[in-house]
Amino acid sequence: MAYTHEEQIRIDLAATFRIIAHLGMHEAVANHFSAAVSQDGKQFLLNPKWMHFSRIRASDLLLLDADDPQVMERSDVDATAWCIHGQLHQRLPDARVALHLHPIYTTSVACLKNPGIPPIDQNTARYFNRLAVDELYGGMADSMEEGARLADLLQGKSRLLMGNHGVLVTAPTVGEAFDDIWTLERSCQILVTALSTGQPLNVLSDEVAEKTARAWEGITDFSRQHFEEMKLLMIRQDPSLLD
Repeated sequence: MAYTHEEQIRIDLAATFRIIAHLGMHEAVANHFSAAVSQDGKQFLLNPKWMHFSRIRASDLLLLDADDPQVMERSDVDATAWCIHGQLHQRLPDARVALHLHPIYTTSVACLKNPGIPPIDQNTARYFNRLAVDELYGGMADSMEEGARLADLLQGKSRLLMGNHGVLVTAPTVGEAFDDIWTLERSCQILVTALSTGQPLNVLSDEVAEKTARAWEGITDFSRQHFEEMKLLMIRQDPSLLD
């Protein structure tokens, strides 16, 4: 079956919610994903307020306009989601997909006095010099000013480690965004596990870390295929996500 551009993005984003819930990376009925459907990036899809990731269908996703101030008044839109994702899609047209999560290991690393991901293996090296860090957490991101501040931190970067909060990842496609946030959480799991031994970290040299990060950037097809395989698994488990 042939899908329109928006229909395909709806399916891919719905599948991402299901995958994240399947992997236990969600947080209650919080956190939000968005994906632009218009060329200028300002028309975008967003999950409804307080709907569990495991049951989101393609048709459940809200189509919003980043330039519409009335969205803030809607009962089906979470204020923090609108303030973050609305500002992001208004200010960063190249950030086609944005995933915001509070996964356990990444959030743990974000809570360190000096948050960051040193390159100690192939996964962590993916983020060498490629991760923006926010150390100014001031509570719920429920103001346009806070959303704008977070969007500005992503200028020139595609990932934001949100101190005392979680993580925000952007990408050109849903598949690349999913694989990125999955690898980021795996990287932090490896880092936290290594730190738990109490032994010094064996950090890669800058040269090797940079070489590895660039190699990752050359295999976006791997990222997209990882997503396609996981999406197929979700569809087979529950085809209702296509509805």
